[in-house]
Amino acid sequence: MTPLRRLLILVTAVLLLAGLGTGVVLHAASRAARENQPQAGGPSVSAGKVTLKQTGRLAFLNAASGPHRAALASVPAADPAAGRTASSLKCQRFYAAAGTGICLQSVPGVLKQSNRALLLDANLHTLRSFPLAGTPSRARVSPSGNFVTWTVFVSGESYSSAFFSTRTSILDTRTMRLTPSLETYSVLLDGKPYHASDINFWGVTFAADDDTFYATLSTSNRTYLVRGSLSRRTVTTLVQNVECPSLSPDGKRIAFKKRTLPGAALWHEYVLDLSTLHATPLAEQHSVDDQATWLDDHTIAYARPSDGKVGSSDLWSVPADGSGSPHLLISGATSPAPL
Repeated sequence: MTPLRRLLILVTAVLLLAGLGTGVVLHAASRAARENQPQAGGPSVSAGKVTLKQTGRLAFLNAASGPHRAALASVPAADPAAGRTASSLKCQRFYAAAGTGICLQSVPGVLKQSNRALLLDANLHTLRSFPLAGTPSRARVSPSGNFVTWTVFVSGESYSSAFFSTRTSILDTRTMRLTPSLETYSVLLDGKPYHASDINFWGVTFAADDDTFYATLSTSNRTYLVRGSLSRRTVTTLVQNVECPSLSPDGKRIAFKKRTLPGAALWHEYVLDLSTLHATPLAEQHSVDDQATWLDDHTIAYARPSDGKVGSSDLWSVPADGSGSPHLLISGATSPAPL
């Protein structure tokens, strides 16, 4: 091959790559522009100060179209339909407790997106940033604010995928000691030590003692609710077919999603009594693929896809005792966190 021919091939390759990069950027810009257009009849959203010490408010990620899409916002807990105040912080997943917040972000790039976890103080200042091994999925903060956890997909894109792998990390916010993966913990399955190459964890929820936690363990095409100990670095299985657990404020019950058909992406919301392991189905009849949040000891909230709005979701609430019916809490919202 002559030098001239090699030069022509090199120039052609550079131009193709440049064109590809430009196309990706233009597509992303066009999509962002569409999402930043406020929707007629949508909720009232205004820029303002949001802090994690504002008691009596409900924080969430704004999923409504407009310039504040994906921004951390808040409304009065007693009047969630009121106009929402949006911060400048944007996240894909969020949670907060005791003045500590965790924000999982996906920052688009020309060829690859960058995923990171931001540990936040009460004024939304970033205390530490941690690179993520995959796409954000779940996030939680312990009641004391001393521990933070997140789950990401390292392969596959959802829990409905035939093949997916997750990684769940736990951070001690006092020492900044990070456990990169719960898979380093010892597992007791049905009372016996268990080892397998297909173990996955997701959906951690913390108790108030800063040691006990609950999570989902997946192995051999089964899911289990596990109770873990941070100090002993162990988890023990309790019951099968439990995903995305959420511990009630009184520490006595677990809200979770239960798969209704093997292999199908259909889940029903239940509440499990930890003393009896009796599960009560909740009044929500739609499939819910979310880690529910307890608004108080009697009510849970969760995200559901918005009807007719691609890529958007609404927050719904339902009584935790199986009575009543679902109630639209906040339209165009996700990742609720009662402050």
